[in-house]
Formats: sequence, C-alpha cells, structure tokens
Amino acid sequence: MITTAVAALLGLGTATGALLILSGLRRRPGIGDTGSGTWRWRPTLGERARDRRWLARVVIAAGAGLVVGAGTGWVVGAILTAAGVWFLPRLVGPDRAHARRVARIEAIASWTEMLRDVLAAAAGLEQTILATAPLAPVAIRREITTVATRLENGQRLAPALRQLSEELADPTADLVLASLVLAAEHQARELGELLGSLATAAREQAAMRMRVETGRARTRTSVRVIVATTLAFAAGVVVFNRAYLAVYDHTAGQMVLLVLGALFAAGFAWLARIATSTGTPRVLSLTTRTPQHDQAGEFR
Repeated sequence: MITTAVAALLGLGTATGALLILSGLRRRPGIGDTGSGTWRWRPTLGERARDRRWLARVVIAAGAGLVVGAGTGWVVGAILTAAGVWFLPRLVGPDRAHARRVARIEAIASWTEMLRDVLAAAAGLEQTILATAPLAPVAIRREITTVATRLENGQRLAPALRQLSEELADPTADLVLASLVLAAEHQARELGELLGSLATAAREQAAMRMRVETGRARTRTSVRVIVATTLAFAAGVVVFNRAYLAVYDHTAGQMVLLVLGALFAAGFAWLARIATSTGTPRVLSLTTRTPQHDQAGEFR
C-alpha cells in the first residue's frame, strides 16, 4: 500500500512538472521591445489571466489526484481523479463556448452597423475600417485592430479582409466580409443597405441560438444530475465501504479500474456532446483556392 502511494505521488509529480513545461511552451515568442534592441515576450492582460486560470486548474487537479492517491494507494485512482477535476467543470458548468459564439455574432452585427453608419458619411471603405477599429466590440476588437494595423502597414484591402475571415472563422463574419471584398474589388453599389440587412440577419441568428440554448438547459440539468449521482456513489463507496474495494489494491485490480474509468469517461464525453451546442459550419471561404476548389462553388 505504501509503495503504491509513493508511486502515485511520484507519478503525479512528474505529470505536474510536464504540465508546467507545457505552460511555458504555450507562451508565444517575444514581441515586445525592451529598449535595448532586443525583443521579448510581453503577454497581454487577457493572456495573463488565461495563464493564471490554466495554472490554477493544473494545481487543483494535481492536488486532488495527490490526495486520492495518498488516501487509497491507487495510482489509477489518482490519475482518474486528476482527469475528472480537469475535465468535469466543462461538462457540468455553463456552455462558455456557446456564450462566446453568441457574443461574437452580436459583435459582428454591431461592427457591421458601425461600417454602415460611417460609410453613410461618404467615407471610403478602408478609411471606414480604420475608423471603426478602436470602437469595435470587445469580442472581435483584437481581430479588427489587427486588420487595421495591416492596412496601415500597406497591405491591400481585399487580402486583409480575406485573412480576417480566417481569423474570425465565423459563418456570419464570412457573409459580411464577402460583401466587403466584393466592394473592394468591384465597387459594389448600395453597400450600406446590404450591411444593414446583414447586421439584422446576424442579430436574428444570435436570438435563434439563445432560444436553442434555452431548450438545451433541461438536457444540461439532466447531465449534471447523472454525473453528480455517479460521482457521489463512487466517493461514498470509497469512504464508507473501503473493504468492498480491496480487490482494486492489486495490479490486476488497478487494470480493471483503469478500464472502468475509461468506460465512464467515454460515457461522460458522450453526455457532453449531447449537452453542448456545436458551432455552425462555415459554408463560404474567402481564401484563394485552386481551380478544382472554385468549381466546388467556393468564393474566390
């Protein structure tokens, strides 16, 4: 038992070290000037907050695994606990990916309305994008600011818009940017009216997604109940009837426990797919394609 617990501690310590190394590798190369002619990495406030949250999750997951490993002497139990603490919040918590998608669609609609209003003042399309970049909604401000920087550095408007479409990777943004690319290359008429219609369609799509998410709320509640009941039962058996689980103290028992844990993990993953909404697939591409791709009907 003691040997198994020590092995669990060593294994989890190694895993924690590997995760910390990965945390360092996640940081992008240097982009800031130190004033002495050298460049170094300077994270933004958002990147720092994400890194802190990521490291906090690593510490909590590793700590939970260490506690379970030391208390039960199960290496597999420690690994399953750490994995559960890492992944289960995404399953039982709110659908943050859906919230981000809705926020991005609404941001695209707001930015489209900004473009329409500034264009109404007889401003050119490129000048309109530059003028709206500092005022773009937070959900897409980084991407819009980046494309404005490219335009200020001399990049042509159409290629910059195509690159923006790949960075946003949103079907609603594809429609808006396709109209802007057409206007940039072919001087489309009544662009302001078209942008107004696209903004209205984007807001309707965001409202539809919210209605769909309301219908999914009951499913997510059922998933939470299933997961909580399963975990509470497992924890209760471990705490109050330890002798019943003595068979898992040996190597063969650990292998069986690993298989059982993998089966439960697959079941939880399946429940997550049911309870989590997926993004709308993109049907329009603004990047340059080969002739065979063009024949398939993609925008060039």
